Amino acid sequence: MPTDVHQHIWPPALIELLRSRTTPPYLDAWTLHLAGEPPYTVDPADHDPEARTRLAATDGLDLALVSLSSPLGIEYLPPAEAVPLLTAFHDGALALPAPFAVWASPCLTAPDPEAVERELRRGCVGLQLPATALLDAAGWAHCAPLLDVLARHDRPLFVHPGAAPPADGTPPWWPALVPYVQQLHASWFAFRAFGRARHPALRVCFAALAGLAPLHGERLAARGGGRGEIDLGVFYETSSYGTRAVDAVVRAVGIDVVVNGSDRPYAPPAVPDLGADAAVHALRTVNPARLLHGRI
Repeated sequence: MPTDVHQHIWPPALIELLRSRTTPPYLDAWTLHLAGEPPYTVDPADHDPEARTRLAATDGLDLALVSLSSPLGIEYLPPAEAVPLLTAFHDGALALPAPFAVWASPCLTAPDPEAVERELRRGCVGLQLPATALLDAAGWAHCAPLLDVLARHDRPLFVHPGAAPPADGTPPWWPALVPYVQQLHASWFAFRAFGRARHPALRVCFAALAGLAPLHGERLAARGGGRGEIDLGVFYETSSYGTRAVDAVVRAVGIDVVVNGSDRPYAPPAVPDLGADAAVHALRTVNPARLLHGRI
């Protein structure tokens, strides 16, 4: 079943609420304003359910998982601001036609496990958290009650880049290449150091190849952090990375690990032309379904 685990569609009610705001995040017509990024002109077709449904069919997808874009920073708004936006997202996204399904998102200024439970029961496939919420032991502890809900329902966690801090004078690509990558890198190592012991059965998918954190295994071993410890409950979404990064990460996360008879949360990814027989073999047959496709 071809699956894309990382797509963004803003339902009409969410768009209208963003347009009603005067502080970030907000929309001025189709120009998005965020605290840590330059104004961005949004393509309306990207949030047109009919157009996106046609695109998913063209891509041959059986399932496309829609998530709230965490760089918006909605999860960190005060509850009175965050909850209406989250409700608009969940209600609208859950109403999308096939092949779309939805990652739930929480308010992190007042974490509510019952709200997460409710969205899972309504049909959300799992929970998305911004990487900024999971940078250290305190972050994993703060989010633990929400992750306990996932454990009870055997649902996965999707770790997405969070909001970027303001950085005047930087080029437009800076947020995606610097803070996003740093956040994912830190959250991956924090999960290894603090999260896995607290949540031994949790399946976690990191967006954007976890900021390439797995490639630092040799440095981790040199500093006494262990070597060759493959966590089969951790998955990697490819995002905008291409063949070189995918080839490197599939080697780092277990090119020689054989997975027989294990349940996997999603289907194998579309395999890129890596130009390396061993890496292609790993993706297709030896270590399937741990690198996942994402359009965004």
